[in-house]
Amino acid sequence: MAELTYRPWKDSDGAALNDIWGDAEHAAVAGRELFREGSDAPFSLTIVAEDKTIPVAAGVVAEAGVHPERLWAYIEVAKDHRNHGVAATLLAMLRQEVEAAETSTSRLRAKVGPGTAGEAFATSAGLSPIQRSRIVRVSPGSLRIGDLAEDESRKVEDLATGSVELTQALWNFYRNVHHWDPPADIGIGKVNQLFLGPESGAHGAVVLRDEGRILAFAISYTQPQEDPEAAQPPADVLLGYDTAAAASGDGVRQLLALLTHQYPVEVEVDDSMKALCDVVDPLIQSGSAVVISETNIVSE
Repeated sequence: MAELTYRPWKDSDGAALNDIWGDAEHAAVAGRELFREGSDAPFSLTIVAEDKTIPVAAGVVAEAGVHPERLWAYIEVAKDHRNHGVAATLLAMLRQEVEAAETSTSRLRAKVGPGTAGEAFATSAGLSPIQRSRIVRVSPGSLRIGDLAEDESRKVEDLATGSVELTQALWNFYRNVHHWDPPADIGIGKVNQLFLGPESGAHGAVVLRDEGRILAFAISYTQPQEDPEAAQPPADVLLGYDTAAAASGDGVRQLLALLTHQYPVEVEVDDSMKALCDVVDPLIQSGSAVVISETNIVSE
């Protein structure tokens, strides 16, 4: 293999590299969207490897606005250029640039698929798992709704995605289940914009109240079908809960039962979401739910 040359990212690199790479090997590891021209605030740097003027690999490090304690890192190499030290060279160059830049941290984090070449490379580079995340599809009728209608202390209601109460409940949940990678204090308005605003794709929310307080909530990120006769795809749902409530597990079970009464839903389940894991894991074991994808977040 001829000696490669390395240079900063150009706008035309995206299309060229996508043609060479094809589809990503692990769909849940979405890192290509990080590639961009360099920036100082927020810090971002992408380096491209060329073989005779043809881009064959790229690596990026970028600050994350919500999680400032680590930088996102992503490297991808064309199949016919792997196992030649290209990824290691890119990582060494990126680390050198990070050390020279004015960033709040030099620690890296990345998403990798279990058993993939990316996971093996991350391990060799000194990154180890700090969290596992799964997308789980729960089948209709997997959980009994039970006596929710008869429980006067608990009520289910729709809530507008612009609700300050919902936004605060979501942010409390998010912070508590991300203790392994603490988020910044970004303000409630920014939280709503990122997770519940129009650009987030949120289309609706339902909450389960216990004595008036939000015990659990579900936010749908799936566009409702205009034709009620058409087949319903699994709804993409963020399911959260009051992590301080003793009844949080029961609340998660009741709300998930309601959501999956007729249609399947897909939920993101991090291992740090204990109450959600306690409900979903037995469903996976029984075959009432399946893991659609699994991702490990690794860090130094």
